[in-house]
Amino acid sequence: MKRVNPAGEETASSCHPSWDILILARAAYEAAVSPHYEVILWEVAQRVDRTGSLGKTEISALIVWKRLSVQTRWVTSLMSLPDSDVRAVTGRAVASVRDLGVSRGEAARAGRSIISGLPGFRHGDALASAILTAAAPQRMAVYDRHVQCAIEVLGLTLTDESGSYGRYMALLDALLEHSGGRAEGWRARDIDTALYWAGKNHQGKP
Repeated sequence: MKRVNPAGEETASSCHPSWDILILARAAYEAAVSPHYEVILWEVAQRVDRTGSLGKTEISALIVWKRLSVQTRWVTSLMSLPDSDVRAVTGRAVASVRDLGVSRGEAARAGRSIISGLPGFRHGDALASAILTAAAPQRMAVYDRHVQCAIEVLGLTLTDESGSYGRYMALLDALLEHSGGRAEGWRARDIDTALYWAGKNHQGKP
C-alpha cells in the first residue's frame, strides 16, 4: 500500500539523504549503459523541436526505446489514426510541457492529460512520459515501474491516483531543491535514470 502524502510535500529531511543513493546509482547507470542507448530519445527530441509535435513514426521509435510490446490492441488503434490527428494531440501536449509560465509539475500534469486522448495512453505513464520528455528533454523526465520501486525504497511518496505524472515531476523538483548542493548540473532526466537504475537493481531483493 502506497502512502497517501502528496509528493510535493516531501521535506528537505526526507529528500536530502536520498542523494547518497541517487549519486551512486547515476554513476552506476552511466558505467553500465551504453551512451548510444539515449540516441533514439534525443533524435526524437530534435524532430519535435523542428515540428512541434510527434507523429506515429516518433511514437513508434519511443515504443522500441522503452522496449514495450507492440502486439496489443491499442497500438493497432493508434496506428489506424491519421497522422495529422496524432500530431494535433501531441502538438498541444508539447506546448503544455514547454510552458514556463507554470511549474514543472503543473506543466507535466497538463501534458499528460492531453496525451490521454490517444489510444493506449489513458492508463500508465511509461510511454506517455517518454513522449513528454522528448517534447521537453531539459524539463521533463521518464517514469516506469523501476522508478516507482526506487521512490518507495527511498521512503519517498508517489501515489497512483489520477495526476501521478504531475506529482512525480513535483517530487523531482523537491529532490533538486533539497540536494544539499549536490544537484549542480543535474536535470530531472538525470534523476530519473538514477531512480531507474536503483529500482531495477533492487527489485527481487528482500
